[in-house]
Amino acid sequence: MLRIIAIGLLSVVTATGCVSNKKKEMSPLETNKIVIYQVFTRLFGNTDTTNTPWGTIEENGVGKFNDITDGALEAIKALGVSHIWYTGVLHHAMVTDYSGYGIPGDDPDVVKGRAGSPYSVKDYYNVNPDLARDPSRRLQEFQELIQRTHRHGLKVIIDIVPNHVARVYHSLTNPEGVEDFGASDDRGVEYGKQNNFYYIPGEPFQVPEWKDGYRVLGGEMHPGADGIFQEYPAKWTGNGSRSPRPDMYDWYEAVKVNFGIRPDGSKDFDELPRGFENQSFAAHYEFWQGRDVPDSWKKYRDIALYWLEKDVDGFRYDMAEMVPVEFWSYMNSAIKLERPDAFLLAEIYQPHRYRDYIRLGKMDYLYDKVELYDTLKTIMQGHGSTDRIVPIQEGLKDIEPHMLHFLENHDEQRIASKAFAGDASRGMPAMVVSATIGTSPIMLYFGQEVGEPGDGNAGFGSETRTTIFDYWGVPHHIRWMNGGKFDGGQLTPEEKALREFYRKLLNFTRNSSALMGHYQEIHSFNRSHTEWYNDRVFSFVRWQEGERMLSYIRSKESERLIIVANFDASNSFGFSLQLPPDLVATWNLQDGTYTLGDQLDDRTMVLTVEKGHAAVRIDIDPLESLILKVL
Repeated sequence: MLRIIAIGLLSVVTATGCVSNKKKEMSPLETNKIVIYQVFTRLFGNTDTTNTPWGTIEENGVGKFNDITDGALEAIKALGVSHIWYTGVLHHAMVTDYSGYGIPGDDPDVVKGRAGSPYSVKDYYNVNPDLARDPSRRLQEFQELIQRTHRHGLKVIIDIVPNHVARVYHSLTNPEGVEDFGASDDRGVEYGKQNNFYYIPGEPFQVPEWKDGYRVLGGEMHPGADGIFQEYPAKWTGNGSRSPRPDMYDWYEAVKVNFGIRPDGSKDFDELPRGFENQSFAAHYEFWQGRDVPDSWKKYRDIALYWLEKDVDGFRYDMAEMVPVEFWSYMNSAIKLERPDAFLLAEIYQPHRYRDYIRLGKMDYLYDKVELYDTLKTIMQGHGSTDRIVPIQEGLKDIEPHMLHFLENHDEQRIASKAFAGDASRGMPAMVVSATIGTSPIMLYFGQEVGEPGDGNAGFGSETRTTIFDYWGVPHHIRWMNGGKFDGGQLTPEEKALREFYRKLLNFTRNSSALMGHYQEIHSFNRSHTEWYNDRVFSFVRWQEGERMLSYIRSKESERLIIVANFDASNSFGFSLQLPPDLVATWNLQDGTYTLGDQLDDRTMVLTVEKGHAAVRIDIDPLESLILKVL
């Protein structure tokens, strides 16, 4: 259950921009919280619940662009969403054959699953034929979805995967003058600056040795599943393996793109001058003009500009840290000069490199996975402490607006899966914290809001993560779709309640000015000054109970919030939550009482101030969160 109550503190978030000779630059900081809804496009509109492991498209069905109707988009927007990330849109390697449309299938020996990995792109200038009612009009159908999405006031994000492409990259619809990756490579050398790929001269590629009981397509007799794939000379594999026979746990379905990093790790391009982290997008753009850069840089820049012309609003960059930061300076400055408001999100897992990718690489947002997400996961599982969150936020305070928060995405386990928390409700306090602790964007994955557990062995990969490799139906999500009504008509009462929690939280998040203002943790003060106790049992240790709670304030101008989250799945708590003296002074709280209004449940509480000491009685249920406002 979520509750919201109120109090306000003046705080100003400022952003500076500079003017280039083309367009005024925009800061990535927004005036309202960004809320992203990730749609795995192939699965979103599928209503088939057959779910046969390794099933064909005919057996298990597939979602289409046209399934994402006006009704679906309005329901997503009503959840409190501002941006939709359409995942798996680009044409990637896949076993399903569309030869009747001039689109051949791919060799299953180098495809993960039957439907294929969306991160093994084979054509950057067109989209997945699976997703179109008429594959010959697939690009037009996606453009219609973009326009439909925009009509509902939502922005569109798609993936770009710079580090690797499919083992066979071949665009059927290249714009005039555009050449495929690798088409002009000198394949007789391991490395060349203008080569798009790395090669293993004189060595043919060999299909991995399958282990641990794995069989291609589950052992189905398929003419392509013969253990042979013609590639000569062999290329380096997507994750950097230099073996002509990569391991089955390597990214064998993809080949690594050469961004001008020599095999010894040295850079074969100009580096940015010292101090350039403080320079504008325009200055970065000008720096690269006339310089000799690898051909792959130009190809990816042109791909991004192509999709901006198709009215895409921004990109999520897969494994951005596997590509040199100088490339991102080149790429993102070109994008921002064309579209100052373009949304640029990077998948980064190395905290010590965050600032380089923001300041030198000109990223708007980075995944906050390694610190906040990983910490929240352990707390949700019952063996982590909320104490750890305080130093995380302190350590990121200079770049906090750039850190994207999430609890699920296509790479992570579903909260409700047995291997994670086993219960979607355990994610409720973590979602409140993720959505309200910073000015940064919040993202949720489709089905998260109805407790999808990711059950079932779809084929490639394992349970606990909804498959991205095979054709499949997502049962909880399908119940929400309700035959295309998108009204949750088939949800269980528990699923409806969970979705209503998300709706209330995200809409509050989207419209709160305080959440774009000042943050101050009060957790540490209360750990030292509050007697924690359980209303039923009074004999446990105070320290252990405190590490299941988290409290902080958010404020801007007239809106002041106190946020309290209880991560304990079993115990209710009652205690006097106290405000530190410096906060009482800053908020100019005079002796007396202040009414705190519950913004979601229409109840009130009383904050009492006496001789500079401020406290409010808190009674909080298991997995409940409070967002408190002075009326």
